[in-house]
Amino acid sequence: LVFLQIVHILNMTSAKIVSFLLHPEESLHSLQNRIEFETGISTGNQELLLETGICLDPRKPASQCVIDGVRGWDSYMVYLFDKSKTVYDGPFASRSLSDCVNYIVQDSKIQLPIPQLRKVWAEAVHYVIGLKEDYSRLFQGQRAAMLSLLRYNANLIKMKNNMVSASQQLKAKLEFFHQSIRLDLERYSDQMAYGISSEKMLKAWKEMEEKASQCAQAEDIGYLDEQIMALHTEIVELQKSPYARRQGEVMESLEQRAIDLYKQLKTRPPDHAYSDSTDMVKIIVQTVQSQDRVLKELFGHLSKLLGCKQKIIDLLPEIEVALNNIKEADNSVMQMQGKRQREIWHLLKIACTQSSSRSLVSSSLEGTASTPAATWLPQSSSGNSAPHPLSSLAAPEDGESFVEVIRENVNYLELFSSILQEVRQEQNSMMVS
Repeated sequence: LVFLQIVHILNMTSAKIVSFLLHPEESLHSLQNRIEFETGISTGNQELLLETGICLDPRKPASQCVIDGVRGWDSYMVYLFDKSKTVYDGPFASRSLSDCVNYIVQDSKIQLPIPQLRKVWAEAVHYVIGLKEDYSRLFQGQRAAMLSLLRYNANLIKMKNNMVSASQQLKAKLEFFHQSIRLDLERYSDQMAYGISSEKMLKAWKEMEEKASQCAQAEDIGYLDEQIMALHTEIVELQKSPYARRQGEVMESLEQRAIDLYKQLKTRPPDHAYSDSTDMVKIIVQTVQSQDRVLKELFGHLSKLLGCKQKIIDLLPEIEVALNNIKEADNSVMQMQGKRQREIWHLLKIACTQSSSRSLVSSSLEGTASTPAATWLPQSSSGNSAPHPLSSLAAPEDGESFVEVIRENVNYLELFSSILQEVRQEQNSMMVS
């Protein structure tokens, strides 16, 4: 057993309803093609909103228009907007009168028999109720547009907060970078006279400082922030507007008057009496005039809503670009900071290596000067007689110590040579980089 589903589409550009019988598992794109055929609005320009302001998902079937188990199977309304338009030219013509109602409107004083008048007035009451319901549906469409606008605005605020946060982080990193590089340049200048110098590295650091100043342009989002704040103010004013609330009180009052008038007629005995339709026609005319007024206000307000929504749609890509620029600038600053720190540690390594090599040279020279002298000093005797030839030779243990000292000195010289070679290579590479 297959349950057929009917969806009603209220075209907000014409205030007309078109209804479609949904085929089982029909895609939304298929439904949109049918809507295009009926309304002339291309599928690319169609925006289909539920009462909640949620846009229909093109990935889901057309049956998403109908939610089972909540209300009548044929009472769901989807609101169709044309994305290529932001100004809707309402009010539109009211629903057409039936022939018999039009008959009494043309001549309200015409006398009709009570039984016939009951039928005519019943249709007149139905017409008045229909005018009120037409407005209610259009107001619900305006409300769906407002809810959709608020969803877009929530997304805009989220992106704006991300942009502001990223901009503030970039600003803080740039301040830290500028302070640290100024300190580095000062300390580098102080040690150039007696320490290590590299004109190419110094030039690169100054170029980093200039590039960081250019990165500061990315953090300037004031122009976007101003537009977003102005738009936010505009949306708040639209929410506060009396036209954002239902304006059908007059029409509802006229509806009740028409119903009461019909009830009074119904109580009259169906004799041969005649009566005119002056009071009922007056209600019809007032209802039509009231609908014209409230629809003019409704569509004026709706156009402002859609205008705000289009501004948000136009702003979102600009915010995306600003975010990307901030992220690129942030990455650039962090890369420059890392590169400079690696260079500082490279300088420190060279300075430590040079200091170590000097210490090794001085200690090796002191060792070669003292040890042989102490080893080869002649043994002093307590007497005047010359020492025994063998007594002037070093003992076996002293000879082994002397050989060890020579071996250490050779090792130190080899280490010193390799260190000097490594330092030259590092200095050359720094000059090249």
